[in-house]
Amino acid sequence: MARANKSEESTLIRDANRLFQENIREWGMYIALLVIMIIFTITTKGIFLSSRNISNLINQTGYIAVLAIGMTLVIIISHIDLSVGYLSGFLGAVVATAMEFWHMSAPVSIVLIVILGAMAGFLTGFLVGQMKIPAFVATLAGWLGYRGALQLVTMHRGTIVITNNGFNAIGNGYIPDIPYILDIGILAGVHKMTLALGILVIIFYIISAIKRRNRMLYHNFKVFPLHFFILKLILMSALIGVIAWILSGYRGLSWTAVIVIVVVLIYHFIMARTNLGRHIYAVGGNPEAAQLTGISVKRITYIVFCSMGIMAALSGILYASRFKSATTTAGTLFELDAIAAAFVGGASPSGGIGKVTGSVVGAFVMMSLTSGMNLMGIDISYQYIVRALVLVAAVVFDVATRNRKKR
Repeated sequence: MARANKSEESTLIRDANRLFQENIREWGMYIALLVIMIIFTITTKGIFLSSRNISNLINQTGYIAVLAIGMTLVIIISHIDLSVGYLSGFLGAVVATAMEFWHMSAPVSIVLIVILGAMAGFLTGFLVGQMKIPAFVATLAGWLGYRGALQLVTMHRGTIVITNNGFNAIGNGYIPDIPYILDIGILAGVHKMTLALGILVIIFYIISAIKRRNRMLYHNFKVFPLHFFILKLILMSALIGVIAWILSGYRGLSWTAVIVIVVVLIYHFIMARTNLGRHIYAVGGNPEAAQLTGISVKRITYIVFCSMGIMAALSGILYASRFKSATTTAGTLFELDAIAAAFVGGASPSGGIGKVTGSVVGAFVMMSLTSGMNLMGIDISYQYIVRALVLVAAVVFDVATRNRKKR
């Protein structure tokens, strides 16, 4: 009996070690985020993990997260986009101008800048895909051009204060609660709608994970052992439940979080379930081979950069609505935060690898560092150094894991 128990334990340890090594690239970012949160929760005596701070952290991360999603696709096809920071700031200034001085409604203004963002992305795609200009050069020109355009829009007015309450609610509002229901005991003062959505997400996650596992087994694909699969379901469900509980303690789920979740779901579906997603990965992995198989590299380049332009427009909307204004400094260094988030989230500088879910986690890693160090009162100069070290560590980790796979 003792030998059987030891044998089972050694088998579990071997399985766990093998799974960890096979998935270390994907799990590394989650482990890093967990470690960061634990450290800052201890050093700030729980303030970091408070409902209010986590809610503010999500809202602060929103406009970087959507940029990181678009940037991930650009990096997957082995390009880079330096223009999106000031493009985001410029489009935020345009939407503010449209509402405050052109007297357009918020929906019409939003549609306008989304179209402008797509056109800006199309222009970049034309320079890179058609004219064969290196993306670094083409987007550096865009960085300069959009910075100048932002200065022109805000030159005579300076800061443009946005007075449209509906638009400002995008970056500062929260989903409505269920009124006067179960407002007793531990649920008193808690945002019940957020808890209900958390439960629904857990149920949806469990059902979809089981269906995915059964589908993979049916096609004879490799899957997690059953005990590890059950453990994963329990841990992920607990994580979702904890996040929902924390958010329900303040004002619930913000509209910024809802927008980011919707964007993640759309892009994750495109990249994981559609031919377009597979073509994007194929172009990033080997553009010459992709072209020979009938995939239009030029078309994929146009699509990816148009997507990046749309995400820049959405980032500009979230930023302008959160701060209820458009300023001359809007968008400064956004592109670097987005690039850093994509790399920390598992995107490879060599192209062909990356997930939109990972880029969002990477955005939370970078913004969690900023939030935690601000709570600790660490000087901004040291904050930049720490963030630089984290970015370098992420790229080193990427190189090391790729070299291990080649052996």
